[in-house]
Amino acid sequence: MMIMKMMMKTMNKIFALILIFSVSFTADASELTDKANKDWLELVRKYTSEDLTGNFEEVENDYKWEKLITKSKRSDSFLSEWWETLGDDVLTELINEAFLHNRDFMAIRAKVLEARAQLGITRTNFNPKVDFSSEYENGRNSDIEDDEIKSYNKYAFGLDSSWEIDFFGKNKHLLNASKAELESETSNLNNAWVSLSAEVALNYFNLRILQKRLEIAENNLKVQSEFLEILKSKRNSGLIDDFAVQKAHSELEVTRSNIPEISHSINELMNAIAMLTGEIPGSLNEKLSAFKNFPDIKIEKLIGIPAETLRQRPDIRAAEKKFEAQIQKRKAAEKSFYPTIQLIGSIGLESFSTGHLFSSGSYTYSISPKLNWPIFNGGEIRKNIQVQTAVEKQLLAEFEGVILKAVGEVRNALNANAQEILRNESLKSGLKSAMSNFEISRNKYSQGLINYTDVLNSQMQVYSLENDFVSSEGQKIINLITLFKTLGGGWRLLE
Repeated sequence: MMIMKMMMKTMNKIFALILIFSVSFTADASELTDKANKDWLELVRKYTSEDLTGNFEEVENDYKWEKLITKSKRSDSFLSEWWETLGDDVLTELINEAFLHNRDFMAIRAKVLEARAQLGITRTNFNPKVDFSSEYENGRNSDIEDDEIKSYNKYAFGLDSSWEIDFFGKNKHLLNASKAELESETSNLNNAWVSLSAEVALNYFNLRILQKRLEIAENNLKVQSEFLEILKSKRNSGLIDDFAVQKAHSELEVTRSNIPEISHSINELMNAIAMLTGEIPGSLNEKLSAFKNFPDIKIEKLIGIPAETLRQRPDIRAAEKKFEAQIQKRKAAEKSFYPTIQLIGSIGLESFSTGHLFSSGSYTYSISPKLNWPIFNGGEIRKNIQVQTAVEKQLLAEFEGVILKAVGEVRNALNANAQEILRNESLKSGLKSAMSNFEISRNKYSQGLINYTDVLNSQMQVYSLENDFVSSEGQKIINLITLFKTLGGGWRLLE
C-alpha cells in the first residue's frame, strides 16, 4: 500500500510537469505542434511493455542477439527504429553494427545476464537444499585395552537437507527486489540502445555536414581561382592596379586554409563512427567517404509530440525499478526482527565395516526443526533498517530528478526543432537573394560598372550563407535525432 501511494505521488508530479510542458510549448510554437498529436499517439501506441524481465530469456548468446538485431522488425513501433524514417541505408547498417559489436554496449548486455542469474539464485532460497555426503574415518581409542577394537574404521554416506520456511515473507521481499533490479538493468540496456543509436546518427550527420562544407569550400576556391586569373590578366594589361589582385589572393588563401581543418574533422568523425561500431579506425573510410544528401523529410509533421510519450523513456523506468527494488530491500530488513524457521534432516548409512554398511542395522536418520530469533544484537537490525530507508529516500529523489531532466530535455529538443525550422527558412531566402546579387555583381563588373571589391563582398556573402544553410539543413536532422533520443526512441521491444 505504501509503495502504491509513493508511486502515485510521483506519477502525479509527472503529469503536472507534462501539463506545464505541453501548455508552455504550444504557446511558443503552436503552428508546428498542432499538426501531429494524433499521429504520434498512434505511432507510440504499442511501444511500451509492462514486463521486460522475460524478454531476454532467449537472447543470452551472440547468435540469438544477432538474430534479434537483424531480423526483428515491428511495424507498430515507430520510435524503436526511428532511423528508418531518415531513409539512409548506410546509417541503418552502422546502427545495427553498433548494436552487435560496440564494446560498451556488450558490457551492459552482460550486466543484464548477471542480474538475471542473480534472480535465479534468489529464487533458490524458497527451495529445500539437499547435499550428498560420504565419510571414511580411521581412528584409535586410547582407553580400550582390547587391541581388536582399540583401532577402528568407520564408513558412512547419506543425504543432508535443510529448508528455511519463509513464514514472515523476508525471502519474498528479496525476490521482488531481485526482479525489480533485473527490470532496472534491462531498462539500462534499453537506455544504452537509445544513447548508442543517437550517438551513431549524430556523428554520421555531423560528418555529412562537414563533407558538404568541404564541397562548398572547394567549389568556392575554384571560383575564386578563376577570378584571380582574370584579375591578373587585367593587371598585366594595365587595366587595374595590384590592389584588387592582392585582395582576391588574400581571400582565396583564407578559403584554402579552411579545407585542411574541415578534412581533419571529417577524419576524426570517421574514426569515431568506426569505434562506435566496434571497427578499427580507418576501416569505414571508403564506405563513409561518398557524400550523401540530407534526407528530405517533413520535420514539421514530427514536431507536435504529446508529452505522454515520455512514459516509455527507459531511464525513467530504470530509476523507478531501482527505487522499487530498494523498497523491497527495506521491507526485507524489517522482517529481520522476526524468527527464522528451518527444517534440518539427514538420512544415510553408517557402519564400522564395509560388510555391514548395507545391512538394516546401519540405517540412520535425524530430523530437527530449528528456530532462530534475534534477541539482542546491539541495534544492528534497527540501524540496517535506517540505512535501507535512507537509501530509499535517495533513490526516490533520483527518480523524481530523472523525470524533471526528461521533461527539460524534451522541452529543449522541441524548441530547438521549431526554432531551427524558422532559421532554416530565413537562411534559404537569404541565400537565394545573395546568389542573385552575386550574379548581378559579376555582370556589372564585366561591364565596368562596379569594382572588384563589390564582387568579392557578394561572393563572400554567398559562401558564408551557403555554409550556414548547409549547417542548418544538417542541424534540423540533428535536432530531430536529439528529439527521438529524449523521447526514449531506439530500443526494441523484445518478443
